[in-house]
Amino acid sequence: MQEGSLQAPTRHIIDWQSDSFYDEAELDKELRRVFDICHGCRRCFNLCDSFPTLFDLIDESPSGECHDLKSEDFPKVVDACTLCDLCFINKCPYVPPHEFDVDFPHLMLRHRAVKAKTDGIEFIQKQLSKADQLGEISTKIAPVVNWASDVSNKPVRKAIEVLTGIDANAALPSYTNKTLCQQVAQAPHPINTKGPAFGRKAVLFATCFGNYNNPSIGLAAMKVLAHQGIEVKLAYPGCCGMPMLEKGDLKSVAEQAKKISRALAAYVEQGIPIISIIPSCSLMLKSEWPLLLPENQAVINLSKTVMDISEYMIFLNKQYTLENGLKPLDNKAVTLHLACHSRAQNIGTKAAEMLRLIPDLTVQIIERCSGHGGTWGMMKANFQTALKVGKPAAKQALTFDNPLVLSECPLAAKHILQGMQAQSGSGEYSTMHPIELVANSYGI
Repeated sequence: MQEGSLQAPTRHIIDWQSDSFYDEAELDKELRRVFDICHGCRRCFNLCDSFPTLFDLIDESPSGECHDLKSEDFPKVVDACTLCDLCFINKCPYVPPHEFDVDFPHLMLRHRAVKAKTDGIEFIQKQLSKADQLGEISTKIAPVVNWASDVSNKPVRKAIEVLTGIDANAALPSYTNKTLCQQVAQAPHPINTKGPAFGRKAVLFATCFGNYNNPSIGLAAMKVLAHQGIEVKLAYPGCCGMPMLEKGDLKSVAEQAKKISRALAAYVEQGIPIISIIPSCSLMLKSEWPLLLPENQAVINLSKTVMDISEYMIFLNKQYTLENGLKPLDNKAVTLHLACHSRAQNIGTKAAEMLRLIPDLTVQIIERCSGHGGTWGMMKANFQTALKVGKPAAKQALTFDNPLVLSECPLAAKHILQGMQAQSGSGEYSTMHPIELVANSYGI
């Protein structure tokens, strides 16, 4: 037996439709097995708060060993997991194919799925996971929603905290009053017939964040791709289901996967790549959906054609050399946070490669989790922990001291800015998606 595996990590199918998956005795046994392996290693002590919580429970037990742990304490470990996947991808030496067969994030996901099936999902948590329902309502009354959700609106935010459990100090994404789909339909961007990639086609998956919260990301992506000569079709059949995954609602995730893969099947059959602008969505389509629905051919075919926007840009650059036309910016150096779900895709530092195509631009990289974890980091029960987990990333950003902090995960970037302000008292830093900076460099 090897001490640690040097092979690429692999993941098992998530057997969420079997009775044994929800067997609480089997789950408890597996939790104890994995926790004992983690206890003997402790390599992940400085990642999310799950591991310090677990190790404290072990160290404070009568024997200092896992067999004395109380099962009723396990939710403390599970609830602290942000599903960032960094322990699985970067840290754990015992992931499959190693015989210890440790997949900590998916074990935490299984626990949440069992709890969701046994106890149900709290009403507020269930509603927060319905990104399309929230988006469709909020965009219709965007000025009111944005006014109410602003952290400076303390009385209203305190009331929201009481009603929903969302921390009054957590920065929330604003909503647009005109979705990305609406904007593109009203003003499509012309194709540059002299672009180096003229003749190619692509489908841009809008994502719920790009459609309802920040259309400028999708607009920038479409402009940049059209500038290369690519005919871009915008598609948004629905949310990828990541917020539902966080809650353990695997059935709803599977339903979204079937719906969206059917809607995109015609493009996939033509060999047209599906481009996602948010890495969490890319990860869902590429990796999580096939593990939930391994026999659904539409899901499998789609997973093979999905690319992150930065990943696609680097692909295009290698094929056609796209840097022509990029001009230097006023910002001579930027900070780039490598989003956890970008790293979990094992595609390399594509956002950094893309930004380095901009002339005279220095890109300084942060490779630490922001601590946000989607809706997890917004909740009062987790917000301070989220800031603590993200403190090293915020501290590094302050050390670089670049006015612009970029991330392909907009929620992570916003959270890092909050952490920077908490440490420095300064609110002079701003953020954007890397593809927006590329669009600025092109002057489009």
